[in-house]
Amino acid sequence: MKRKGFFAALLACTTLPMFGFMSFEKITKRKDKGFKINAGEGRIHGHLKLKGVNSNILDVKVSGKDTDGDLAIFEQTSLSQGRGTPLHVHTSQDEIFYIIEGAYYFQVGDEKYHMSVGDSIFLPRKVPHAWTQKSETGKMTVIVQPAGKLEDFFVTMAGLNHEPIPKEIELIFEENQMKVIGPPLKLE
Repeated sequence: MKRKGFFAALLACTTLPMFGFMSFEKITKRKDKGFKINAGEGRIHGHLKLKGVNSNILDVKVSGKDTDGDLAIFEQTSLSQGRGTPLHVHTSQDEIFYIIEGAYYFQVGDEKYHMSVGDSIFLPRKVPHAWTQKSETGKMTVIVQPAGKLEDFFVTMAGLNHEPIPKEIELIFEENQMKVIGPPLKLE
């Protein structure tokens, strides 16, 4: 019996450091070369034409796959005046939006903001938020940290062969670490 306990302890002591090393190895194996994404191009998926929430085009500029899930950056070309996201929450991701073209209306918690070219806004995790496109067209950079499953959400929404109904949209949100908690934001 003592021998079995000794071997179990020995096995635990020799295996445990490997798990710690694996995390260190993940960091040291991270890509050591940068990459360029040309203007008007999307990395990995090309242009993602969204359905449901809006009909915008999304380009992945930096994928969570590039950063071991630490960060994702998207560029959204907005083609859906008067439309936007439902009020929703990200359980584990912070978002930052930077307006490149056009105008938008955001809600973060109880506060509402009119946004235009050059403006940035921070949306903390676990705080309800939504946005709606004010101008005819627009463009914004979206930064998400950590990357989470937002990229998967966009790929799913673009891959639909139909316009989803609200219940289907809610389910897709939930499958990708978000929860819809209210209707889309109306323009004021």
